[in-house]
Amino acid sequence: MKKSGVIIGVIIVVVIALAFTLDYNRNKVIDWTESYNEKSNKPYGISVLYKELPKLFKGHKMRTVYHTPSNYLYANSEDGYGDHVAFGSYLIIGNSDYLEYDDILELLRFTSTGNTLFISDYDLPKKLLDTLNIAIDSFENIDSIANLQFNYRGLEEQHTQIDRSFKSSYFSKYSGENYQSLGYLKNDRSLSNFLEVPFEDGYIYLHLEPKVFTNYNLLKNGHYTYVEGVLSYLPDDNLYFDSFTKYYDSYYGDVQEKSDLSWFLEQTSFKWAWYTALILTLLFIIFNARRRQRVINIIKPLENTTVGFVKTISNLYFETQDHKNLIDKKIIYFLEKIRTDYHMDTSILNEEFISTLASKSGKKTETVKKLINFIKWLRTKNDFFEDNLIKLNKHIEDFYSK
Repeated sequence: MKKSGVIIGVIIVVVIALAFTLDYNRNKVIDWTESYNEKSNKPYGISVLYKELPKLFKGHKMRTVYHTPSNYLYANSEDGYGDHVAFGSYLIIGNSDYLEYDDILELLRFTSTGNTLFISDYDLPKKLLDTLNIAIDSFENIDSIANLQFNYRGLEEQHTQIDRSFKSSYFSKYSGENYQSLGYLKNDRSLSNFLEVPFEDGYIYLHLEPKVFTNYNLLKNGHYTYVEGVLSYLPDDNLYFDSFTKYYDSYYGDVQEKSDLSWFLEQTSFKWAWYTALILTLLFIIFNARRRQRVINIIKPLENTTVGFVKTISNLYFETQDHKNLIDKKIIYFLEKIRTDYHMDTSILNEEFISTLASKSGKKTETVKKLINFIKWLRTKNDFFEDNLIKLNKHIEDFYSK
């Protein structure tokens, strides 16, 4: 009994020392992915803005929308089946490329009845640009600095500049009636990046630098004053904050999938106290089992060389941290299986492909759409993290399990 106690004591000391050593020496990598997730505290999440919006629009209802505009706004219209009639301002910051034809029509219908639409993104859906007779172009920032300025008096002190901006977008054409340029780039008023567009009884505000709304920029050098200036153009009314892309994509902040325990596990002291408690509980069970249970003969299982091979290959990829290679292979193998099982052409991953795959596979259209949109999003990226691989694997597993 005394010997067992000594062994447990030594193990406890070793575990605690190892925990502190690993935590002290671990290499923290900053994730600069532009997620625009309102729950994310990473540099390019927008949790700071999201928490401040209720204060900026004090006295009005703020709703976070986890559905596409075509579904949400139609449901909450006079002829819909929602719990209220939507009116006020609809905000979309980043990731607007998911907007489809029906979404644009519903947003325009919402605006035409006297409401406001605000979109900030580097590029905008073609249907919206064609409807408003607008074109967008861009240029490289040699010094990676973007200078953002306002056109009208009263906001001169709220000009700003942001770093890590490798490319800037501007409106190369906006010839509609009563269109107004509210902001511009690089001291050049011809490079308009903030536009007010009257649309029937409402207004549309288009802004081409979503990065200025992120945590990194809002908390740096008073950049928040520029954001206040931009949002000051919105009416003092109800607010609808778009979070559709962040809702179904856990990589953008684990909005729905993150457990209540996850926050505690992010706190270093609690995390290692929790792990130590689990290890001690396990040791207690093991030593008590040894003391009270009779000896059981060990039957050596047959060696599974396939499992060993898989472990060897997986360890190789784990050591090299080559997430891009793994992601590329998983996408290739998945699309190959689609071609083999359902005899489909996978060269063009559009809405028709999604609809056909859902029909042939018997899977829900929403499940197929999430997977295909995530694959398309990954193909636009150059840098990958472990979370990207985990999310891709989860989407593929969801596809085969449902």
